[in-house]
Amino acid sequence: MADLEQRLLMLIDDEPAQSRLISALASREGWRTIVARDAETAIATLGTREGMLLSAIILDQWVPGDDACALISELKSRRPALPILMLTASTSPLLAVEAMRAGAADYLVKPVAPDRLMQALRSATTRETPRDELAPLTEKMPSNPDFESMIGASPNFRKALAVAAKAARGHGHVLIEGESGTGKEILVRAMHAASPRAKLPLRIVNIGGMPGNSIESVLFGHEKGAFPGAFDRQIGALQHCDGATLALDEVDRLPLAVQERLLESIRRSDVRPIGARHSFRIDVRIIAASNLPLQDLVSGGHFLPELLEALSPTKVDLPPLRERTGDIPALTRFFLARIGEQPGLRELGITEGALSLLAAYDWPGNVRQLQAVLFRAAVFCDGDALTSEDFPQLLNILGTGLSTVAGNPMQESSGVMLYTPDGNLRPLEEIEADVIRLAIGLYRGRMTEVARRLGIGRSTLYRKLSELGIDNAA
Repeated sequence: MADLEQRLLMLIDDEPAQSRLISALASREGWRTIVARDAETAIATLGTREGMLLSAIILDQWVPGDDACALISELKSRRPALPILMLTASTSPLLAVEAMRAGAADYLVKPVAPDRLMQALRSATTRETPRDELAPLTEKMPSNPDFESMIGASPNFRKALAVAAKAARGHGHVLIEGESGTGKEILVRAMHAASPRAKLPLRIVNIGGMPGNSIESVLFGHEKGAFPGAFDRQIGALQHCDGATLALDEVDRLPLAVQERLLESIRRSDVRPIGARHSFRIDVRIIAASNLPLQDLVSGGHFLPELLEALSPTKVDLPPLRERTGDIPALTRFFLARIGEQPGLRELGITEGALSLLAAYDWPGNVRQLQAVLFRAAVFCDGDALTSEDFPQLLNILGTGLSTVAGNPMQESSGVMLYTPDGNLRPLEEIEADVIRLAIGLYRGRMTEVARRLGIGRSTLYRKLSELGIDNAA
């Protein structure tokens, strides 16, 4: 990472309030921010002594005096190695495509969470980790909030979906654990869409994306004058979701004092706003999501065991992508089809060599990172199919080790293992089970289509599911 004295950020923005916020957030990790109010000032700053020390630029799309993408191109032509992040209120994939083609390293949608901003700056300025197509991407392509959006055939993933699908039909609280990027938010939305409360609102509160001193107020609400700065009465998320569903993302980041209050609200089925004289009865279903195993936090004294028990009548464990690499081909084709539907892009194929390359990487950012990598590769691809050359950072990371993986007959690009580690063929029953799981994931659980593609009848398919012990509940 750049030395502290080199951590200088230029923010191109003409909104004073936003400039102060971005500067304050960046200062938490040692960044010093200089602000340019327009394009001309920004370009002139590059040539100053201070401008030569810049480590990154954040550009607001609405900066006056120039088209944002044209300004990115101009800045990159003058300082090619300087990472530029675009900040915008637009969620348009077309704008993301244009910004990236102009040279932007990342694309941040307002209001940007503090952790997300820090993650983008770290990814853009850390030399030890790969950048470009391996950097995270903030904007999310629209997804259908149902279990069909969850692609995968690996046994551990299908088991997680089966547990979630069964729990969705009830009213009890649910805890979803899994690393960042494994698809917890999509699963939350899928569960809500399949639940008895589907016609009522789903509210997602990102605990990690808000200051610690405001979490209690956001969850429980407050009365006017309850504390300095409480100029108006605020209804908290728990009361707002009475009769509906509240999702608590990154619940592992709840302060202990707030954990105690939340536990009391769950036990009593009521909520008392800060400064209020009485409580309000509530009927709220909580779906909590955690990037870390909460049991480990309990052992370390950072999470209340009683709250863990209250939140987890049902617990869903989403596996990381490195534990289900056989799903990468199906996920890749699914994402490429969706990417091709976005304005300014087209549907692309992918070669076997490229699939082998993707399967060889361990994906620390999981499914979200895979989607971002494919999006970036599609933006710059000139052919009809992605090849290994469209992923230069992956080639650089894996180096000569890739040839061993790509040429190993034990790992087929389809994700079905034909050979045991000692080089012998696996039993036919195990291969058949894997093929059926692969088909269920590829055709999103549509059993009629699965049977048709496998060339067997539905009754035969269900008989095989029973014989092979395959659970298709999700």
